[in-house]
Amino acid sequence: MPSSKLVPLVLSEEERRVLVGWTRRRTTAQGLAMRARIVLACAEGGSNTDVAGRLRLNRSTVATWRARFVRDRLDGLSDEPRPGRPRTITDDQVEHVVVTTLETKPVNATHWSTRSLAAQTGMTQSAVSRIWRAFGLKPHKVDTFKISKDPLFVDKVRDVVGLYLDPPGKAVVLCVDEKSQIQALDRSAPVLPMLPGVPERQSFDYVRHGTTSLFAALEIATGQVISAVKRRHRHQEFLAFLRTIDKTVPTELDVHVILDNLSTHKTPAVKTWLLKHPRFHLHFTPTGSSWLNLVERFFAEITVKLLRRGVHRSVTALEKDIRTWIKQWNTNPKPYVWTRTADQILESLAAYCQRINDSGH
Repeated sequence: MPSSKLVPLVLSEEERRVLVGWTRRRTTAQGLAMRARIVLACAEGGSNTDVAGRLRLNRSTVATWRARFVRDRLDGLSDEPRPGRPRTITDDQVEHVVVTTLETKPVNATHWSTRSLAAQTGMTQSAVSRIWRAFGLKPHKVDTFKISKDPLFVDKVRDVVGLYLDPPGKAVVLCVDEKSQIQALDRSAPVLPMLPGVPERQSFDYVRHGTTSLFAALEIATGQVISAVKRRHRHQEFLAFLRTIDKTVPTELDVHVILDNLSTHKTPAVKTWLLKHPRFHLHFTPTGSSWLNLVERFFAEITVKLLRRGVHRSVTALEKDIRTWIKQWNTNPKPYVWTRTADQILESLAAYCQRINDSGH
């Protein structure tokens, strides 16, 4: 265990240059970058507790790396050697693989594979694979993203997240949305049941028997869902669903509704109804930010557990199954817990945008 006595820490200009470089370079392992930030913070002064508070780390972590640096300087920040066969791959080779993966592309593909990079670097495929796993590199995968252009993005994020983390008293907070165009699909052949070593099998082709739409209001405090299944998806149906909510929620409670910017939510008829029902308060998510609405998590649940592999020969059968599934859900609802603050979301988005700018796009 590191000593509880504060160890003085003074950096040379060369050490400071190396440490700053480790914290800024994108290819630096996250563990090494964190240790470099600890040492730089310790060099600015303050106790281990002070540094731990500034960096949001455990005090013992700060004490350990302060002591390791004072004892071994820069070499002390690398992982200590472990028992086993000596390494056959040098640090320079590891860095070359990581930098090549992150900063280049093969001439005949959009991304590296373990085989193509092994041929490029002269290393074995298994060695490249191990390095990728160690650094969390997955060139074959790609995530999509969309950045909202809503001019009120920050205000809306703070408004919605505020309702999640600190809901008002004497009120119910409902996340509302519509899952439209749910298809009643019947397979062209009977579904073959699962067998040992063989998954359930469905025919690739199917027959469509029409569509329906699910209107849902998820209560964030309890996980209870108010729902309605309707054949059409217009402002008339949305208005009817608001009336259903009005009848369901006790009259002494205000109703805060989180929903998206769909045009059917803002028609003159809807606005007129809201004026006559002042206990309803609408809170809109930013444009293109449906991820902020917790009811989308409920829609994912019903999609995975009912709709994706369901077989229905009519819309009526599909609607019956949806109502039955939601009724069963409401017998033992489980609320989804929102954990990130608005500031954390905005800081994460700012960092993401900075990465996009740094990439030159």
